[in-house]
Amino acid sequence: MSQRTKEHQNIEWKESWHSDYFKWICGFANAQGGILFIGKDDRGNLKHVANAKKLLEDIPNQVRDLLGLMVDVNLHTENESDYLEVIVEPYPFPISLRGKYYYRSGSTIQELKGTALTKFLLQRQGKKWDGVPVPNITVDGLKNDTFDFFRKKAAKSKRLEPEDIEGTNQELLESLQLYLEDEKMIKRAGILLFHPKPEKFVTGAFVKIGFFENEVDLVFQDEIHGNLFEQIETSINLLFTKYIKALISYEGISRVETYEYPREAIREALLNAVAHKDYSGGIPIQIKVFKDRLMIWNDGQLPENWTINNLLINHASRPYNPDIANTLFRSGYIESWGRGIAKMTEKCVAAGLPKPNYFFDGSDFWVEFKKDVYNEEYLIDLGLNERQVRAILYVKENSFITNSIYQKMNNTKQTLSSEELNELVDKGILKSSGLKGRGAKYVI
Repeated sequence: MSQRTKEHQNIEWKESWHSDYFKWICGFANAQGGILFIGKDDRGNLKHVANAKKLLEDIPNQVRDLLGLMVDVNLHTENESDYLEVIVEPYPFPISLRGKYYYRSGSTIQELKGTALTKFLLQRQGKKWDGVPVPNITVDGLKNDTFDFFRKKAAKSKRLEPEDIEGTNQELLESLQLYLEDEKMIKRAGILLFHPKPEKFVTGAFVKIGFFENEVDLVFQDEIHGNLFEQIETSINLLFTKYIKALISYEGISRVETYEYPREAIREALLNAVAHKDYSGGIPIQIKVFKDRLMIWNDGQLPENWTINNLLINHASRPYNPDIANTLFRSGYIESWGRGIAKMTEKCVAAGLPKPNYFFDGSDFWVEFKKDVYNEEYLIDLGLNERQVRAILYVKENSFITNSIYQKMNNTKQTLSSEELNELVDKGILKSSGLKGRGAKYVI
Protein backbone atom coordinates (compact mmCIF):
# COMPACT_ATOMS: atom_id res chain seq x y z
CA MET A 1 0.00 0.00 0.00
CA SER A 2 1.39 3.41 -0.93
CA GLN A 3 1.69 6.21 1.58
CA ARG A 4 -0.71 8.27 -0.53
CA THR A 5 -3.60 5.92 0.11
CA LYS A 6 -3.32 6.70 3.81
CA GLU A 7 -4.41 10.31 3.29
CA HIS A 8 -8.17 10.27 3.70
CA GLN A 9 -10.99 12.02 5.55
CA ASN A 10 -9.25 11.76 8.93
CA ILE A 11 -5.64 12.38 7.89
CA GLU A 12 -3.98 15.35 6.20
CA TRP A 13 -0.32 15.86 5.23
CA LYS A 14 1.35 19.30 5.19
CA GLU A 15 5.00 19.97 4.31
CA SER A 16 5.35 22.90 6.72
CA TRP A 17 3.27 24.78 9.24
CA HIS A 18 1.08 27.70 8.17
CA SER A 19 -1.42 29.65 10.25
CA ASP A 20 -4.09 28.80 7.67
CA TYR A 21 -4.00 25.24 8.99
CA PHE A 22 -6.00 26.25 12.05
CA LYS A 23 -8.95 25.86 9.65
CA TRP A 24 -8.08 22.18 9.25
CA ILE A 25 -7.94 21.68 13.01
CA CYS A 26 -11.32 23.42 13.32
CA GLY A 27 -12.70 21.23 10.51
CA PHE A 28 -11.47 18.02 12.12
CA ALA A 29 -13.00 19.02 15.48
CA ASN A 30 -16.38 19.70 13.84
CA ALA A 31 -16.33 16.43 11.89
CA GLN A 32 -15.02 13.03 13.03
CA GLY A 33 -11.68 14.24 14.34
CA GLY A 34 -8.39 13.55 12.58
CA ILE A 35 -4.62 13.83 12.44
CA LEU A 36 -2.66 16.65 10.81
CA PHE A 37 0.94 15.72 9.93
CA ILE A 38 3.37 18.64 9.61
CA GLY A 39 6.53 17.70 7.73
CA LYS A 40 5.18 15.31 5.09
CA ASP A 41 4.04 15.95 1.55
CA ASP A 42 0.76 14.66 0.12
CA ARG A 43 2.45 11.35 -0.70
CA GLY A 44 3.62 10.89 2.87
CA ASN A 45 7.28 11.64 2.04
CA LEU A 46 9.29 13.27 4.82
CA LYS A 47 10.00 17.01 4.62
CA HIS A 48 12.16 18.11 7.54
CA VAL A 49 10.56 20.77 9.77
CA ALA A 50 13.39 23.02 10.97
CA ASN A 51 11.41 24.66 13.82
CA ALA A 52 9.61 21.50 14.94
CA LYS A 53 10.52 21.85 18.63
CA LYS A 54 9.22 25.43 18.80
CA LEU A 55 6.00 24.43 17.00
CA LEU A 56 5.62 21.58 19.50
CA GLU A 57 4.94 24.25 22.12
CA ASP A 58 3.36 26.99 20.00
CA ILE A 59 0.66 24.99 18.20
CA PRO A 60 -1.16 23.68 21.33
CA ASN A 61 -1.13 27.14 22.90
CA GLN A 62 -2.41 28.86 19.77
CA VAL A 63 -5.09 26.23 19.21
CA ARG A 64 -6.23 26.72 22.79
CA ASP A 65 -6.33 30.52 22.45
CA LEU A 66 -7.99 30.65 19.00
CA LEU A 67 -10.31 27.64 19.12
CA GLY A 68 -10.67 26.79 22.77
CA LEU A 69 -9.49 23.24 22.05
CA MET A 70 -6.92 20.99 23.58
CA VAL A 71 -4.93 19.04 21.00
CA ASP A 72 -2.09 16.55 21.35
CA VAL A 73 1.03 17.50 19.38
CA ASN A 74 3.75 14.85 19.12
CA LEU A 75 7.28 15.22 17.75
CA HIS A 76 8.62 12.34 15.67
CA THR A 77 12.03 11.79 14.14
CA GLU A 78 12.56 9.52 11.17
CA ASN A 79 15.74 9.26 9.10
CA GLU A 80 17.07 12.29 10.99
CA SER A 81 14.09 14.38 9.90
CA ASP A 82 11.59 15.87 12.35
CA TYR A 83 7.85 15.96 11.73
CA LEU A 84 4.84 16.74 13.92
CA GLU A 85 1.64 14.87 14.55
CA VAL A 86 -1.36 17.00 15.61
CA ILE A 87 -4.17 14.82 16.96
CA VAL A 88 -7.62 16.45 16.97
CA GLU A 89 -10.55 14.81 18.75
CA PRO A 90 -14.14 15.29 17.51
CA TYR A 91 -16.10 17.75 19.63
CA PRO A 92 -19.79 17.41 20.52
CA PHE A 93 -20.37 21.18 20.34
CA PRO A 94 -19.65 23.55 17.42
CA ILE A 95 -16.13 24.97 17.14
CA SER A 96 -15.47 28.27 15.38
CA LEU A 97 -12.29 30.00 14.22
CA ARG A 98 -12.63 33.77 14.52
CA GLY A 99 -16.43 33.42 14.17
CA LYS A 100 -16.31 31.07 11.16
CA TYR A 101 -17.15 27.38 11.18
CA TYR A 102 -15.16 24.85 9.15
CA TYR A 103 -15.92 21.21 8.47
CA ARG A 104 -13.77 18.42 7.06
CA SER A 105 -15.70 16.65 4.27
CA GLY A 106 -13.94 13.99 2.24
CA SER A 107 -10.48 15.34 1.47
CA THR A 108 -11.46 19.02 1.56
CA ILE A 109 -12.12 21.66 4.18
CA GLN A 110 -15.30 23.70 3.84
CA GLU A 111 -16.52 26.85 5.51
CA LEU A 112 -20.11 26.29 6.60
CA LYS A 113 -22.49 29.05 5.59
CA GLY A 114 -26.23 29.64 5.25
CA THR A 115 -28.38 26.53 5.32
CA ALA A 116 -25.42 24.20 5.82
CA LEU A 117 -24.34 26.16 8.91
CA THR A 118 -27.89 26.16 10.30
CA LYS A 119 -28.13 22.39 9.93
CA PHE A 120 -24.76 21.90 11.57
CA LEU A 121 -25.58 24.11 14.56
CA LEU A 122 -28.96 22.42 15.07
CA GLN A 123 -27.33 19.01 14.90
CA ARG A 124 -24.79 19.98 17.53
CA GLN A 125 -27.67 21.12 19.74
CA GLY A 126 -29.34 17.74 19.33
CA LYS A 127 -32.17 19.26 17.27
CA LYS A 128 -33.66 18.63 13.86
CA TRP A 129 -34.93 21.30 11.49
CA ASP A 130 -38.57 20.30 11.92
CA GLY A 131 -38.23 20.46 15.73
CA VAL A 132 -37.39 24.19 15.88
CA PRO A 133 -40.23 26.27 17.44
CA VAL A 134 -41.88 29.10 15.48
CA PRO A 135 -42.80 32.26 17.45
CA ASN A 136 -46.05 34.19 17.16
CA ILE A 137 -48.16 31.26 15.88
CA THR A 138 -51.07 30.14 18.05
CA VAL A 139 -52.99 26.88 18.01
CA ASP A 140 -56.09 28.86 17.01
CA GLY A 141 -54.28 29.79 13.77
CA LEU A 142 -54.11 26.15 12.69
CA LYS A 143 -56.76 24.38 10.60
CA ASN A 144 -59.58 22.67 12.50
CA ASP A 145 -60.55 20.51 9.51
CA THR A 146 -57.05 19.04 9.42
CA PHE A 147 -57.19 18.22 13.14
CA ASP A 148 -60.52 16.47 12.55
CA PHE A 149 -59.04 14.56 9.61
CA PHE A 150 -56.05 13.50 11.71
CA ARG A 151 -58.26 12.36 14.60
CA LYS A 152 -60.23 10.04 12.32
CA LYS A 153 -57.03 8.56 10.90
CA ALA A 154 -55.40 8.21 14.34
CA ALA A 155 -58.49 6.56 15.85
CA LYS A 156 -58.44 3.99 13.05
CA SER A 157 -54.70 3.34 13.39
CA LYS A 158 -54.97 3.02 17.22
CA ARG A 159 -51.50 4.52 17.65
CA LEU A 160 -52.60 7.22 20.08
CA GLU A 161 -54.44 6.90 23.35
CA PRO A 162 -58.16 7.77 23.04
CA GLU A 163 -57.80 10.57 25.60
CA ASP A 164 -55.08 12.18 23.48
CA ILE A 165 -57.24 12.03 20.38
CA GLU A 166 -60.29 13.39 22.18
CA GLY A 167 -58.44 16.28 23.85
CA THR A 168 -58.17 19.85 22.62
CA ASN A 169 -56.07 20.74 19.59
CA GLN A 170 -53.28 21.96 21.85
CA GLU A 171 -53.37 18.78 23.92
CA LEU A 172 -53.21 16.74 20.71
CA LEU A 173 -50.17 18.73 19.56
CA GLU A 174 -48.55 18.17 22.96
CA SER A 175 -49.09 14.41 22.73
CA LEU A 176 -47.47 14.47 19.28
CA GLN A 177 -44.51 16.44 20.70
CA LEU A 178 -45.31 19.31 18.34
CA TYR A 179 -46.03 21.94 21.01
CA LEU A 180 -43.45 23.20 23.49
CA GLU A 181 -45.38 24.04 26.65
CA ASP A 182 -42.50 25.89 28.33
CA GLU A 183 -41.98 28.19 25.34
CA LYS A 184 -45.65 28.34 24.31
CA MET A 185 -44.62 27.70 20.71
CA ILE A 186 -45.45 25.24 17.94
CA LYS A 187 -42.67 23.38 16.16
CA ARG A 188 -42.05 23.78 12.44
CA ALA A 189 -43.41 20.27 11.94
CA GLY A 190 -46.73 21.35 13.48
CA ILE A 191 -46.92 24.33 11.11
CA LEU A 192 -46.26 22.14 8.06
CA LEU A 193 -48.79 19.52 9.16
CA PHE A 194 -51.68 21.63 10.44
CA HIS A 195 -51.42 25.25 9.23
CA PRO A 196 -53.73 26.28 6.35
CA LYS A 197 -50.87 28.08 4.58
CA PRO A 198 -47.50 26.70 5.71
CA GLU A 199 -45.73 28.40 2.78
CA LYS A 200 -46.04 31.69 4.69
CA PHE A 201 -43.35 30.26 6.98
CA VAL A 202 -41.58 27.62 4.85
CA THR A 203 -40.69 28.54 1.28
CA GLY A 204 -41.26 25.78 -1.28
CA ALA A 205 -43.48 23.65 0.95
CA PHE A 206 -45.69 22.34 -1.86
CA VAL A 207 -45.81 19.70 -4.60
CA LYS A 208 -45.44 20.13 -8.37
CA ILE A 209 -46.69 17.51 -10.82
CA GLY A 210 -46.00 17.62 -14.55
CA PHE A 211 -46.61 15.39 -17.54
CA PHE A 212 -43.65 15.40 -19.92
CA GLU A 213 -43.45 14.33 -23.55
CA ASN A 214 -39.69 14.00 -22.99
CA GLU A 215 -37.09 15.40 -20.60
CA VAL A 216 -37.64 19.02 -21.74
CA ASP A 217 -41.16 19.24 -23.22
CA LEU A 218 -43.77 19.83 -20.50
CA VAL A 219 -47.33 19.09 -21.69
CA PHE A 220 -49.32 20.11 -18.59
CA GLN A 221 -48.74 20.59 -14.87
CA ASP A 222 -50.35 21.21 -11.47
CA GLU A 223 -49.26 22.66 -8.12
CA ILE A 224 -50.62 21.32 -4.84
CA HIS A 225 -50.57 23.67 -1.86
CA GLY A 226 -51.86 23.52 1.70
CA ASN A 227 -50.55 21.60 4.68
CA LEU A 228 -48.81 18.24 4.34
CA PHE A 229 -51.96 16.16 4.91
CA GLU A 230 -53.73 18.12 2.17
CA GLN A 231 -50.73 17.83 -0.15
CA ILE A 232 -50.58 14.04 0.29
CA GLU A 233 -54.30 13.45 -0.32
CA THR A 234 -54.65 15.90 -3.21
CA SER A 235 -51.45 14.75 -4.95
CA ILE A 236 -52.45 11.07 -4.86
CA ASN A 237 -55.99 11.77 -6.06
CA LEU A 238 -54.73 14.01 -8.86
CA LEU A 239 -52.11 11.50 -9.99
CA PHE A 240 -54.64 8.67 -10.26
CA THR A 241 -57.37 10.72 -11.96
CA LYS A 242 -55.37 12.90 -14.36
CA TYR A 243 -51.84 11.56 -14.82
CA ILE A 244 -51.92 7.78 -14.44
CA LYS A 245 -54.16 5.73 -16.73
CA ALA A 246 -56.43 2.95 -15.56
CA LEU A 247 -56.77 -0.18 -17.67
CA ILE A 248 -60.42 -1.29 -17.64
CA SER A 249 -61.43 -4.96 -17.53
CA TYR A 250 -64.44 -6.92 -16.30
CA GLU A 251 -64.85 -9.85 -13.97
CA GLY A 252 -68.35 -11.01 -14.81
CA ILE A 253 -70.42 -7.83 -14.64
CA SER A 254 -67.99 -6.09 -12.27
CA ARG A 255 -65.79 -3.35 -13.71
CA VAL A 256 -62.13 -3.63 -12.63
CA GLU A 257 -59.65 -0.75 -12.88
CA THR A 258 -55.96 -1.67 -12.95
CA TYR A 259 -53.64 1.32 -12.85
CA GLU A 260 -50.31 1.56 -14.66
CA TYR A 261 -48.58 1.82 -11.26
CA PRO A 262 -49.67 0.33 -7.92
CA ARG A 263 -51.34 3.07 -5.92
CA GLU A 264 -49.79 1.95 -2.62
CA ALA A 265 -46.24 2.09 -4.06
CA ILE A 266 -46.71 5.63 -5.40
CA ARG A 267 -48.31 6.70 -2.12
CA GLU A 268 -45.40 5.25 -0.14
CA ALA A 269 -42.88 7.09 -2.33
CA LEU A 270 -44.72 10.38 -1.83
CA LEU A 271 -44.86 9.83 1.95
CA ASN A 272 -41.11 9.15 1.97
CA ALA A 273 -40.51 12.39 0.07
CA VAL A 274 -42.66 14.34 2.55
CA ALA A 275 -41.05 12.79 5.63
CA HIS A 276 -37.45 13.03 4.41
CA LYS A 277 -37.47 16.29 2.47
CA ASP A 278 -35.02 19.02 3.49
CA TYR A 279 -37.56 21.84 3.85
CA SER A 280 -34.83 24.40 4.45
CA GLY A 281 -33.87 24.12 0.76
CA GLY A 282 -36.94 26.03 -0.40
CA ILE A 283 -37.64 23.70 -3.35
CA PRO A 284 -40.97 21.84 -3.79
CA ILE A 285 -41.32 18.09 -4.16
CA GLN A 286 -41.46 17.38 -7.90
CA ILE A 287 -43.27 14.53 -9.63
CA LYS A 288 -42.50 13.95 -13.31
CA VAL A 289 -44.79 11.67 -15.28
CA PHE A 290 -43.68 10.31 -18.67
CA LYS A 291 -45.31 7.82 -21.03
CA ASP A 292 -43.15 5.00 -19.72
CA ARG A 293 -42.08 6.07 -16.21
CA LEU A 294 -42.85 8.21 -13.17
CA MET A 295 -40.26 9.98 -11.03
CA ILE A 296 -40.64 11.54 -7.57
CA TRP A 297 -37.88 13.96 -6.55
CA ASN A 298 -37.16 15.73 -3.31
CA ASP A 299 -34.34 17.78 -1.83
CA GLY A 300 -32.95 15.59 0.93
CA GLN A 301 -30.02 13.90 2.61
CA LEU A 302 -29.20 10.30 3.40
CA PRO A 303 -28.08 9.53 6.97
CA GLU A 304 -24.37 10.12 7.46
CA ASN A 305 -22.15 7.49 5.82
CA TRP A 306 -25.16 5.91 4.07
CA THR A 307 -25.43 5.09 0.37
CA ILE A 308 -28.35 3.86 -1.74
CA ASN A 309 -27.25 0.32 -0.87
CA ASN A 310 -28.20 0.92 2.77
CA LEU A 311 -31.76 1.66 1.66
CA LEU A 312 -32.08 -1.56 -0.31
CA ILE A 313 -31.37 -3.84 2.65
CA ASN A 314 -33.05 -4.14 6.04
CA HIS A 315 -32.37 -0.92 7.89
CA ALA A 316 -33.53 1.09 10.86
CA SER A 317 -35.75 4.08 10.20
CA ARG A 318 -33.83 7.35 10.35
CA PRO A 319 -36.26 10.03 9.16
CA TYR A 320 -34.75 13.38 8.26
CA ASN A 321 -37.77 15.03 9.92
CA PRO A 322 -38.57 12.81 12.92
CA ASP A 323 -41.48 14.95 14.19
CA ILE A 324 -43.20 14.89 10.79
CA ALA A 325 -42.53 11.16 10.42
CA ASN A 326 -43.88 10.42 13.91
CA THR A 327 -47.14 12.26 13.19
CA LEU A 328 -47.57 10.45 9.87
CA PHE A 329 -46.98 7.16 11.70
CA ARG A 330 -49.53 7.98 14.42
CA SER A 331 -52.09 8.82 11.73
CA GLY A 332 -51.54 5.44 10.02
CA TYR A 333 -50.01 6.90 6.87
CA ILE A 334 -46.73 5.11 7.55
CA GLU A 335 -47.41 1.47 8.33
CA SER A 336 -44.08 0.47 9.88
CA TRP A 337 -40.65 1.98 10.47
CA GLY A 338 -37.99 1.37 7.84
CA ARG A 339 -40.27 -0.66 5.55
CA GLY A 340 -41.03 1.92 2.87
CA ILE A 341 -38.47 0.79 0.28
CA ALA A 342 -39.34 -2.89 0.72
CA LYS A 343 -43.04 -2.13 0.46
CA MET A 344 -42.65 -0.23 -2.81
CA THR A 345 -40.61 -3.08 -4.28
CA GLU A 346 -43.13 -5.72 -3.19
CA LYS A 347 -46.08 -3.82 -4.68
CA CYS A 348 -44.32 -3.27 -8.02
CA VAL A 349 -43.18 -6.89 -8.33
CA ALA A 350 -46.66 -8.13 -7.43
CA ALA A 351 -48.07 -5.94 -10.21
CA GLY A 352 -45.60 -7.39 -12.71
CA LEU A 353 -43.58 -4.17 -12.93
CA PRO A 354 -39.82 -3.63 -12.65
CA LYS A 355 -38.45 -2.84 -9.20
CA PRO A 356 -38.20 0.92 -8.52
CA ASN A 357 -34.82 2.57 -9.04
CA TYR A 358 -33.34 4.98 -6.50
CA PHE A 359 -30.83 7.75 -7.14
CA PHE A 360 -28.97 10.12 -4.84
CA ASP A 361 -26.60 12.89 -5.90
CA GLY A 362 -25.62 15.78 -3.64
CA SER A 363 -28.99 16.77 -2.18
CA ASP A 364 -31.04 15.31 -5.04
CA PHE A 365 -32.95 12.16 -4.15
CA TRP A 366 -35.44 10.55 -6.48
CA VAL A 367 -37.24 7.28 -7.04
CA GLU A 368 -38.16 6.09 -10.53
CA PHE A 369 -41.05 3.75 -11.34
CA LYS A 370 -41.23 2.10 -14.75
CA LYS A 371 -44.54 0.81 -16.02
CA ASP A 372 -45.15 -2.33 -18.02
CA VAL A 373 -44.34 -0.85 -21.42
CA TYR A 374 -45.00 -4.15 -23.15
CA ASN A 375 -48.64 -3.37 -23.84
CA GLU A 376 -50.31 -2.94 -27.19
CA GLU A 377 -50.95 0.81 -26.92
CA TYR A 378 -47.37 1.69 -26.03
CA LEU A 379 -45.85 -0.65 -28.62
CA ILE A 380 -47.99 0.87 -31.37
CA ASP A 381 -46.83 4.33 -30.26
CA LEU A 382 -43.26 3.14 -30.88
CA GLY A 383 -44.14 2.61 -34.54
CA LEU A 384 -44.27 -1.19 -34.49
CA ASN A 385 -46.52 -3.00 -36.92
CA GLU A 386 -49.19 -5.50 -35.90
CA ARG A 387 -46.90 -8.50 -36.46
CA GLN A 388 -44.17 -7.04 -34.23
CA VAL A 389 -46.66 -6.10 -31.51
CA ARG A 390 -48.07 -9.64 -31.60
CA ALA A 391 -44.54 -11.03 -31.30
CA ILE A 392 -43.66 -8.85 -28.27
CA LEU A 393 -46.82 -9.89 -26.46
CA TYR A 394 -45.97 -13.51 -27.25
CA VAL A 395 -42.48 -13.10 -25.74
CA LYS A 396 -44.00 -11.50 -22.66
CA GLU A 397 -46.10 -14.62 -22.08
CA ASN A 398 -43.63 -17.28 -23.27
CA SER A 399 -40.18 -15.80 -22.44
CA PHE A 400 -38.79 -16.02 -25.99
CA ILE A 401 -39.61 -16.24 -29.69
CA THR A 402 -37.79 -17.73 -32.68
CA ASN A 403 -37.86 -16.91 -36.37
CA SER A 404 -39.91 -20.01 -37.13
CA ILE A 405 -42.49 -19.12 -34.44
CA TYR A 406 -42.67 -15.58 -35.84
CA GLN A 407 -43.30 -17.00 -39.35
CA LYS A 408 -46.10 -19.29 -38.20
CA MET A 409 -47.70 -16.65 -35.99
CA ASN A 410 -47.76 -14.00 -38.71
CA ASN A 411 -47.88 -16.16 -41.85
CA THR A 412 -44.69 -14.54 -43.21
CA LYS A 413 -41.60 -15.71 -45.04
CA GLN A 414 -38.26 -16.19 -43.28
CA THR A 415 -36.65 -13.11 -44.86
CA LEU A 416 -39.37 -10.72 -43.69
CA SER A 417 -39.44 -12.33 -40.25
CA SER A 418 -35.67 -11.85 -39.91
CA GLU A 419 -35.91 -8.20 -40.98
CA GLU A 420 -38.68 -7.41 -38.49
CA LEU A 421 -37.05 -9.28 -35.61
CA ASN A 422 -33.75 -7.51 -36.29
CA GLU A 423 -35.62 -4.19 -36.27
CA LEU A 424 -36.91 -5.01 -32.78
CA VAL A 425 -33.33 -5.74 -31.71
CA ASP A 426 -32.12 -2.44 -33.20
CA LYS A 427 -34.85 -0.57 -31.29
CA GLY A 428 -33.60 -2.12 -28.04
CA ILE A 429 -36.87 -3.98 -27.38
CA LEU A 430 -35.61 -7.51 -27.98
CA LYS A 431 -32.15 -9.04 -27.81
CA SER A 432 -30.86 -12.11 -29.59
CA SER A 433 -29.37 -15.10 -27.82
CA GLY A 434 -26.35 -14.70 -30.11
CA LEU A 435 -26.94 -17.93 -31.95
CA LYS A 436 -27.48 -17.91 -35.71
CA GLY A 437 -30.05 -19.69 -37.84
CA ARG A 438 -32.75 -21.97 -36.44
CA GLY A 439 -31.35 -21.90 -32.90
CA ALA A 440 -31.62 -18.14 -32.47
CA LYS A 441 -33.95 -17.04 -29.67
CA TYR A 442 -35.18 -13.50 -29.04
CA VAL A 443 -36.01 -12.31 -25.53
CA ILE A 444 -37.09 -9.02 -23.94
